[in-house]
Amino acid sequence: MCLHTWDGSQPPAQPKLDPNDHLTYMCLALDQARESPPKPSNFCVGAILVDEDTGDILARGYTLELEGNTHAEQCALIKYAQTQGHAPDDYMKAQFPPNTAIYTTMEPCNFRLSGNLPCVDRIIQIKDKDGNRGIKKVYLGVKEPEKFVGENKGIKKLEENGIECIHVPGLEQDILRVATAGHEK
Repeated sequence: MCLHTWDGSQPPAQPKLDPNDHLTYMCLALDQARESPPKPSNFCVGAILVDEDTGDILARGYTLELEGNTHAEQCALIKYAQTQGHAPDDYMKAQFPPNTAIYTTMEPCNFRLSGNLPCVDRIIQIKDKDGNRGIKKVYLGVKEPEKFVGENKGIKKLEENGIECIHVPGLEQDILRVATAGHEK
């Protein structure tokens, strides 16, 4: 159970976190997922971009946070890019720290029924200031259930592109309960 939940009335203070406290970052991603509007056609997912060298949270995002049919990882990438003055479609131009990681409550999508660019491809596109892989690690809470697009091969594609995928155990039931809010039982 996450101890870092908040009621949404005001943003929580930016905590100074241990970069190795993966469960706390996943709890913060789960807090973001709780902000996602429940719909029968989406999973409620949360994501946190983190500088693993400092532990600083670079951006947060959740499903449908931004205009359009946006996913959590997409929202976090866009919001980080906007802190550097980039337009939403130019998120890949942002200067990411060399050891940026993303925590996401659910495996990033590898296919989107909407035709939008999958989150896996967005993550793969990110480069750091030296042109190297920008996001080197993806921490995830659960694999994507096969409800909408069948088997998601996001982890496989990320790993094939040199991005380490790490499961953060302990919150699976909470993540799936939040993710499927709005779905028929």
